[in-house]
Amino acid sequence: MKATYKKYILNFKRPSGTSRGVLTDKETWFILLEEDGKKGIGECGILRTLSIDDRPDYEEKLQWVCNNIHLGKETLWDELLEFPSIQFGVEMAFLSLASITPFELFPSEFTLGKKSMEINGLVWMGEPSFMKEQIEEKLAQGFRCIKLKIGAIDFEKELELLSFIRQNFDEDTIEIRVDANGAFGLNEALSKINQLSEYKIHSIEQPIQKNNTDSMAVLCKTTPFPIALDEELIGVFGIENKTNLLKKIQPQYIILKPSLVGGFRGTLEWISIAKKLKIQWWITSALESNIGLNAITQFTYILQNSLPQGLGTGGLYTNNFDCPLEIKKGHIWYTNSLDWNIKLLE
Repeated sequence: MKATYKKYILNFKRPSGTSRGVLTDKETWFILLEEDGKKGIGECGILRTLSIDDRPDYEEKLQWVCNNIHLGKETLWDELLEFPSIQFGVEMAFLSLASITPFELFPSEFTLGKKSMEINGLVWMGEPSFMKEQIEEKLAQGFRCIKLKIGAIDFEKELELLSFIRQNFDEDTIEIRVDANGAFGLNEALSKINQLSEYKIHSIEQPIQKNNTDSMAVLCKTTPFPIALDEELIGVFGIENKTNLLKKIQPQYIILKPSLVGGFRGTLEWISIAKKLKIQWWITSALESNIGLNAITQFTYILQNSLPQGLGTGGLYTNNFDCPLEIKKGHIWYTNSLDWNIKLLE
């Protein structure tokens, strides 16, 4: 088996804002496998400043993987514990190599084009007028669930945007999720959550910065509507540590990004623990290219979670890869009449 890796820079169609700053491009890496004339591809979707494996030796570790690819998927996963995005890329590449085609990793009614999954429509931070424009666009596109990034502009302006939605759509018609990306201060978080509750919010992701577990546990106990952990899960290794974290905080939801939590295996570990603790979950992408998004979407479908998932990021880039994933009326479909165009595999 031959293994190589390649870097790729994805360019955003328009700058996309979060409370951690504005994104104009996104670095990603691919592991390419070749054996007996077959090819496989896996995406290592590192998210700079957020991924626990955002380290100076990242590329060196990719080279180590290629040099040691003979160890196999399971052994490599164990050796890559501190590099969750590479764990994901390795899992994906081996599945891709073993599949009939490099891109149908989890055959199902989804990959046959017979079933779809509901997803949320993502509204990025920006000037109120820009955010309002995005909201109107998502509503017109038929999304039933909208997720707003909050915490970067004036909080009163964000409440006005929520008011705009609720003046036109009640909570039975449009579900609103908000994602603070840890933007709220410890002393103001509960007050802000109480103000948000007036707008019948489904849930808030990561209201305060991670590693404030005592404060997060109090918030989860006193919140008027559900809290979802996101960044809090990053860099937590081992089933015991994961269990202890969820037992302490007792969130209502956890949000799983395979690139940030150790791929499919890491995601399944979190889900198993969450189920035992009666904590609900959903899966989102971490701004991967369509190659990684395709793998995550197929994997998510076979888990049969009825909540809207966070898988609508494929259209963000000017230089993404053509693929069969298609969004129609707030659902993601695998449209077999659309083809892949991946020069990376040539």
